[in-house]
Amino acid sequence: MNQTVSPHKSSWRSRMHALGPGILMASAAIGGSHLIASTQAGALYGWQLAVIIILTNLFKYPFFRFSAHYTLDSGKSLIEGYAEKSRVYLWIFLILCFCAATINAGAVAVVTAVIVKVALPDLPVSNNAVAVGVMALTLLILLAGQYKALDRVSKIIVVSLSVATIIAASIAMSRGMQMQPDFIEPSPWNMAALAFIISLMGWMPAPIEISAINSLWVTARQKIDPVSYRDGMFDFNVGFITSAVLAVVFLILGAYVQYGNGEAVQMAGGKYVGQLINMYAVTIGEWARPLVAFIAFACMFGTTITVVDGYARALSESVRLVRGKSAEEAEKGLTAWILWVAASGLALILWFNSAMAELLKFAMITAFLAAPVFAWLNYWLVKDDKKHKVTAAMKALTYVGLIYLAGFSVLFVLNLMGVIA
Repeated sequence: MNQTVSPHKSSWRSRMHALGPGILMASAAIGGSHLIASTQAGALYGWQLAVIIILTNLFKYPFFRFSAHYTLDSGKSLIEGYAEKSRVYLWIFLILCFCAATINAGAVAVVTAVIVKVALPDLPVSNNAVAVGVMALTLLILLAGQYKALDRVSKIIVVSLSVATIIAASIAMSRGMQMQPDFIEPSPWNMAALAFIISLMGWMPAPIEISAINSLWVTARQKIDPVSYRDGMFDFNVGFITSAVLAVVFLILGAYVQYGNGEAVQMAGGKYVGQLINMYAVTIGEWARPLVAFIAFACMFGTTITVVDGYARALSESVRLVRGKSAEEAEKGLTAWILWVAASGLALILWFNSAMAELLKFAMITAFLAAPVFAWLNYWLVKDDKKHKVTAAMKALTYVGLIYLAGFSVLFVLNLMGVIA
């Protein structure tokens, strides 16, 4: 299934035209990890965890980059690469993806619903009913136009979200920190804060399986409108850097409005978003409520759309490879998998709503513990590439990143087992 792209000279026009999969990746990433985890990091510890956010983005960069690199060069998805290495890796990815699809789809839909209810408190329906509406709108967009519709909607959401978030953060910074005079700054550098830091890193900038999903979006784009390797990598870098920068901006949102203001930070995702919106209204003015509500809604609705589409593509491709079917089989089964991800996510909301916070935390931690394995696999697939060689600097960053991810994983497991307290 190698994609042939006619050679052309890369220009700003061709690079702008290539934007697509990288923006989708950014839209998927700028969800729970940014709106909730990054903002809570700022609210709980001020600027102290900015270094963790920056380092995690930096050290995960090569492994997400390799997804676009591999697919643009080979015409294959990362999941095909996993299957060629060993069916064991394929099965591990499928199981991880199957669990994550339901938990993540349910989580992002219910947080989106809570945001709608906070923004429109007089809406005479329950959170669950709004979540059903959010998922129905998601399905309408995806089933009506699939990749092309997803591409258009995600670009609008990411651009408007980026502008609005930077404006809100700038306004908050102009007002200064809200710390009370007797506030004693807590330290995150202890074992008690380790679980929070691990969950923050697990979805920063996104779960590792999103790298495989990104390669599927690249594959879909190449079938419709092929672009060159150079332009495709430009698209990836724009998406990844946008996500990384906004992660810090969201930390600013929490730090400048909530850090040390005397109010306990809500840790449950839905309750926290409502608290954040209220804090902006109190600190900056009631006029800021719609701005922050829009940021929160755009953030989570964009993630809902990309999560449902992305996990459906990953499941369809994985099952296709397990069964040894042709690539056309995955395309035929995509609609069914989109419906499955949406339906299973809604079922989780309706039947296990009270356990959603624990399930979400489990998904974030699992994503981090799986990261070193799939990070290594992503590198293994491109390390001997002759067409576009991995540079010495990128190899060095790869090994440092692997040590970083594996080191924190071992530390967390040892802490969980009681070896390190």
